[in-house]
Amino acid sequence: MKSPFIFLKSRFVREGTTLLSGNVWAQGIAFLAYFAIVRLYSQEDIGLYNIFYSYIEVLIILSTLRYEQAAVVAQNDREAIAVSRLALLINAVVSAILLATALVIIFMQQYRVVPNLMSLQMLIFIPPMVFFCGTSRVYAALFNRFRNFKHIALSEAVGSTTSVAAKLLFGLPQLAHTLWHTIGLQFGTVLGKIASNFNYLVALRKLGLPNDTTRAEMRQASHKYRNFALYTTPKDLVNSLSYNLPFIWLALYFDKAEVGLFALALTFTFRPANILNGVFEKLLYVRIAEKVRCQSSISRDIVKFAICLNAMAFPLCVAVFLFGDTIFGFLFGERWSQCGFYLRCLIPWVYIMLTTTSLTFISNVFARQRTEFVFYLVLFLMRTASVVVGIATANFRTGIALFAASGALVSAALLVWYTIQIKKYEKNRIENSERI
Repeated sequence: MKSPFIFLKSRFVREGTTLLSGNVWAQGIAFLAYFAIVRLYSQEDIGLYNIFYSYIEVLIILSTLRYEQAAVVAQNDREAIAVSRLALLINAVVSAILLATALVIIFMQQYRVVPNLMSLQMLIFIPPMVFFCGTSRVYAALFNRFRNFKHIALSEAVGSTTSVAAKLLFGLPQLAHTLWHTIGLQFGTVLGKIASNFNYLVALRKLGLPNDTTRAEMRQASHKYRNFALYTTPKDLVNSLSYNLPFIWLALYFDKAEVGLFALALTFTFRPANILNGVFEKLLYVRIAEKVRCQSSISRDIVKFAICLNAMAFPLCVAVFLFGDTIFGFLFGERWSQCGFYLRCLIPWVYIMLTTTSLTFISNVFARQRTEFVFYLVLFLMRTASVVVGIATANFRTGIALFAASGALVSAALLVWYTIQIKKYEKNRIENSERI
């Protein structure tokens, strides 16, 4: 019997290394730049930027109605192009509506018809940011389908580097109190996405993809893959809103220093996890989708992946769970050692999520988005209840502990459900082959 660790020498790992290199560079340079950015911009500037980006995280889910994900599971390249162009069209329409809405709000604020709830620089950059984030996701999905991972990695690296350079440039003391400094963080982020898109477009021309898809093909694709719009989009929207509940609701009632401790713990547990999840999900998605189209077995690949992932993640998670206070105190100073409580709340959730999130494509491959949405709706309700309990008991830590526990429970339930879907597929595949 072959060792499951031979998987580490496979094409999967080689492609994963390519994707991971781009992710690590993009996330790493952004993280390192943060230490300079907090010194170049005021707390108000950074706060405004985080509010701005929270809007982006929600709106980009609506910008393509998640049709770009269908490009990976499409039956042929022509169908993949048709559904990708549909996603680009939806993204353009949504972005145009956002631009019109932003201009109307700006006009009404100027004449005091509505209160000045959002600044000009936040409003004016939301539409282009949503547009370029949407197009970037469509291009990334196409390159994912064709296993052209080096261009995904390169585009992420180019985008992040451009964004960081612009933010640092516009934050220079010489530009203080100027318009460039005021819009520096938002404008830098948009420039980064433009650079990423440009790199995708240059590489896309070299693929030689068909460019004569018709509107009829796009309509057919929209109907065939409507589950992405009907269930994947609401699921991701609900998940995005619920994930941010501690900051947009619970944090209103408690000391911001305590909220800061939780924010740091959340960042340094979920950022590495999200980097890995993004890579694994892309690789497994295209690999498993190809095998399902060919009616090949998929369970062995997934089992090998799970064994290797858990062999690496388990000891690391145990170390952080046991020594998180000491680790954070050493890295960030003694006052940050209190993050240990939040680390212990989050680590079980992160550990389970590493496997679960990497398999989220299962619902897309087997067209079970409707059932998966129910899980995320339950998660949203559980997280809402956690926040309410935290507010009612006037205890921020209680609310966070329940919030993290709800994430771990639903992640575990999803993992069980994904396993059931895989077993059903294998059973049906064997039965069909026996009939033949």
